[in-house]
Order: sequence, then structure tokens, then C-alpha cells
Amino acid sequence: MSDIKLEVCVDDADGLYAAIEGGADRIELCAALSVGGLTPNPGLMALAGPPAVPVYAMIRPRPGDFVFSTGDLDVMRRDIDAARAAGLAGVVLGASLADGSLDAAMLTKLTGHAAGLGMTLHRAFDLVPEFGEAVEIAVELGFERILTSGGERSAPQAADQLAEIVALAKGRLSVMPGSGVTLNTVDALLERVTVKEVHSSCSIGEPAHDRRLVDMGFVSAERRRTDVATVRAMKAKLASR
Repeated sequence: MSDIKLEVCVDDADGLYAAIEGGADRIELCAALSVGGLTPNPGLMALAGPPAVPVYAMIRPRPGDFVFSTGDLDVMRRDIDAARAAGLAGVVLGASLADGSLDAAMLTKLTGHAAGLGMTLHRAFDLVPEFGEAVEIAVELGFERILTSGGERSAPQAADQLAEIVALAKGRLSVMPGSGVTLNTVDALLERVTVKEVHSSCSIGEPAHDRRLVDMGFVSAERRRTDVATVRAMKAKLASR
């Protein structure tokens, strides 16, 4: 039996409770997963900690690119402080230069501020022009893992690239496939890539219950929500490998 860990990304209190109940090994706590995940508010961080399972807070102050200004850095430092104050296990960080390369200077400041917390490098990694240099930066800065889809829109499309990243990491940090990892895709992915953990929303789609909310632009026609049964099924699938 394998020991592949499951990280579940959530963006609200119900999702947090569902991930815990379903048996997630770790939780990535976000806001606004519909735009790739933003920093959760301090109330949600406080609700999550001290956590029943390790919880890592996404530190991303705004939607859009990962090229951050001095003002963004100030916000992210305060968000890291909030995650620490809430008793969370770690933070999820990333920063890019204009060409997509990792912004080593910005990440040095962020990881230094996060000292003592666990650290995941998020999918800003997927924009880099060359994986090798980015892996070395991640190792040097003390990241525990890289969350990546192998530079493609979804991880199942990039098994060869993910295998390359695993080889480049040489066991110095974990490579965690994420984006598009579902009950229907995870088996084929893991047949081609050897990893110790995977990242999934374990979510299901639900239509908006009130058309007026859609018409007014408050919600989309369908929302995703973390599903306890899907978390359990993914855990069982990983355990059976």
C-alpha cells in the first residue's frame, strides 16, 4: 500500500470542515479558488487554527499575475503574520519576474518573513521558462514542496514534465501535482509519475440556487464546493495504490 498524501484546497468554512471530515492529510486554505486562490481572510484563518490537520494559507494578495510590487510585499508580510498568529502550519508562496522566472529577491524576503512556518511554492512555478533553475531556487530558499501542473493547464496533461521536475528535485523537496487532479485522472497520472503527495479540490459542481444572484453578477451560474465523499474516495484511491 502506498503512502501518497492528499492536500485539498478549500476557500470557505464549509470546505474546510468537509476536507477535515473526509480525511485530507493537509489543507490549502484560500479565498476565491475561481481565480486560482487568494489569501483567505483573517477570520477564516482563525477558524482553521489550531488545525485538526496541517493547514497552509495561500499568500496571494490579488488576482492576476505574480509580479508583485513593494505594496504587495507589505500586504503579504502582514498576511504571513496573520497565518502565524492563527496557529496555521504553513504558507503557500510564489512570485514572478516579468519573463515568468521566479523572483528570487522577492521570494527571499517572503520566505525570510515566514521563517518557522512550513512553505509551499505555488503554481507561479508553472510560468518559468526553465524548470532546473526554478527548482534550485526553491531548494535554496527552503521550500518543502512545489505545487505544479508541469507548466500545462492541468497536471494530467504534463506527466512527462512532472517526471522531469521530480528528477531535477532529486528528493530535496516534494513535487506535488495539482490542477485537474480528480478521481477520474489521478490513476493515469500516478502510473507515469512517482510522487509522495497530490493536490486536489475534491469538489463537485452545483447550479446557483437563485437566478437573480446570477443575473446581478453576484455569483456564477455554477459553483464548486468541497465534497466529503469525494475527499474520502480520493483518499481511498491513493491508499490502494
